[in-house]
Amino acid sequence: MQELGPEARERYARQLLLPEVGASGQRRLAAARVLCIGAGGLGAPVSLYLAAAGIGTLGIVDDDRVDTSNLQRQVLFTSADVGQLKTAAAGRRLRDLNPLIQVDEHPCRLSADNALDLVGAYDIVVDGSDNFPARYLANDAAVLCGRPLVHASVFRFEGQISVFDATRGPCYRCLFPQPPPAELVPSCAEGGVLGMLPGLFGSLQALEVVKILLGRNDALYGRLLTFDGLAMRWRELPVARDAACPVCGEHPVIDHPAAAAAAGREPEVLEPALATLNVAELADQLASGLPVHLIDVRETAELELARLPGARHIPLGQLALHLDSLDPECEWVVVCQRGPRSERAARQMLEHGLARVRVLSGGIEAWLRNAGPR
Repeated sequence: MQELGPEARERYARQLLLPEVGASGQRRLAAARVLCIGAGGLGAPVSLYLAAAGIGTLGIVDDDRVDTSNLQRQVLFTSADVGQLKTAAAGRRLRDLNPLIQVDEHPCRLSADNALDLVGAYDIVVDGSDNFPARYLANDAAVLCGRPLVHASVFRFEGQISVFDATRGPCYRCLFPQPPPAELVPSCAEGGVLGMLPGLFGSLQALEVVKILLGRNDALYGRLLTFDGLAMRWRELPVARDAACPVCGEHPVIDHPAAAAAAGREPEVLEPALATLNVAELADQLASGLPVHLIDVRETAELELARLPGARHIPLGQLALHLDSLDPECEWVVVCQRGPRSERAARQMLEHGLARVRVLSGGIEAWLRNAGPR
C-alpha cells in the first residue's frame, strides 16, 4: 500500500490517533472504492463524511438535478447548485473538501442494465436511494457481485439502518421479500421528512462503511437498527438469512438484476394513462369564470402551504367514503402536492364510474412555481 504523505498525515491526524485506525487503517481507506447510490438526503452526508475520512474513490450515482426543495436536507448542495446535475455539483463539493480523493460521477439512474457493472467496480455499496425498486436492484446487484450493502431509509421522524452481506449473513430480500404496494408507501415528497433524520442515518452509514473497511466484525450484519425521532427511542432487531430467499437462499432464482420477475412477483400491469391538465390550462379555466370542480387529496396539514380557490378537501385515505357524493356529470380536477396521490385518487374515481376526471400535472408545487398562489 502507498505510504501516507505529509498532507494526508496532517489532514487525517485525528483519525490516525485512534488505535482502531492508525496509519495502516488509513491506508485501507485510501485504497477503498465506495459506490453511493443516490446523492439525496442520505447520500449527501454519506459522501461528505466518507470524502472527509479519506476514502480513496467515491462513486456517485444519480440522474437528478438539484431542486430548491432538496436544500432542506441535502447538505451537499447550496442554492447556487439549483438546476445543476447532482453528480456534477457533488463532484465539485467533494473534491473541494478533499483534493486527495477521486470522485467518479455517474449521472444515470441505477438500472438492470448497468447495476452489475457499477456495483462490481467498487468494494462497498451504500444504498441512499429513495424508492423500493432501486433498493431491491441495489441489493440484488450487491449479492451477485459479492459486495456488502450498507442500507438506510428514513421517513418523517423515523429511520432504519443495517448492513447486508450475503457472504456472511442475510440480504435485504431476507428482511423484506417483496416491496409493499406503492399506494401504502408515500414518498418523502408526499409524506415529508425532517432534514436531521437523513443527516443522522447518512452519518451512521458512513460509520458502518469505515468499520467494514477497517475489518471490524461489529458492523450491523444481521441487525436492523431503528429510530423514532419523536420518542428518541432506538431499537435493535435481529435479521436472519432466509433459506428461501430468491437471490441469496439455498436455491436462488435471480442470477441477474433483470431476473427479479422470476422471484415470484406478479407481472407488472400497465394502467391506462390518465387525462391531465397543466397549470396554465387550469389558470385559464379559473380566469374564464367557467365552473371548475377541484378536489384536493392532500392531508390537512399540507393545506397551510397553499390552497387552490374553491377546491374541495378530501384526503386520499377518506376518498372512498365520499365517492357517492361526487356528481358524475361534472368534470373533476384532482390535485395533490406533486401528482402521485392525485393519480391514485383519479383511478379510484374512474373505477367508481366518474368518467370525467383529470389530474393537475405537477400538483400544488407546479402551481406555485408557474402560476403563483391565487
